[in-house]
Amino acid sequence: MKNKRIILKISGEALSGVNGFGLDAGVIAAVVDQIRRVREMNIELGVVVGGGNFWRGRQGSNMDRTVADHMGMLATIMNSLALRDALDRSGIAARVMSSIDVNKICEPYIYKRAERHFEKGRVVIFAAGTGNPFFSTDTAAALKAVEVKADMILLAKSVNGVYDDDPKLNSNAQKIDSLTYLDVLSRKLNVMDFTAITLCMDNKVPIIAFGLIEQDSIVRAAKGEKIGTLIS
Repeated sequence: MKNKRIILKISGEALSGVNGFGLDAGVIAAVVDQIRRVREMNIELGVVVGGGNFWRGRQGSNMDRTVADHMGMLATIMNSLALRDALDRSGIAARVMSSIDVNKICEPYIYKRAERHFEKGRVVIFAAGTGNPFFSTDTAAALKAVEVKADMILLAKSVNGVYDDDPKLNSNAQKIDSLTYLDVLSRKLNVMDFTAITLCMDNKVPIIAFGLIEQDSIVRAAKGEKIGTLIS
């Protein structure tokens, strides 16, 4: 069955390109071009962006976890605004909806208003995670996918799928083409956090994990082509 609505989850690290920090204009331009092509396929698109290119966890400090997570939420808003700006400049209507109150710079997340944006053909960028500390942007993507009744989550990462070990540390790590949710949980595979996987499992939301830098990866995943790792 053709997907009608998709949640695209992009890690903050992926947006930083080879730099590992900040924003890579080339990566963002490529993402915007693919979003345009996905929209031309009459697929409604919501986007959740991480913040790891600006702030990740406590960053080696003893900072209070709640404070660190609040800083992470602000980092996701920075990325979301950058993506919206790039979309706007490309003629693609987009809105940023935040789970925390920053009404001077973007809208608050309200389910019915998000639905209206989808109906108007706008790309909806969900910022600030769930709005609560101790929850990741992975969980936010799963939660938004369930709330807005998305057909699938496209998980764009810095690696081209799920491996049986960390491919950055183990050159013999093997890529896995398909997994069940229980496989991910029982094998403790580093895909999304367990809260997100469990939420997707309970609500039967499939996930495709793939590499953002692969050629046309977002478009190919949206079309249902074989790419990355399917979790279902």
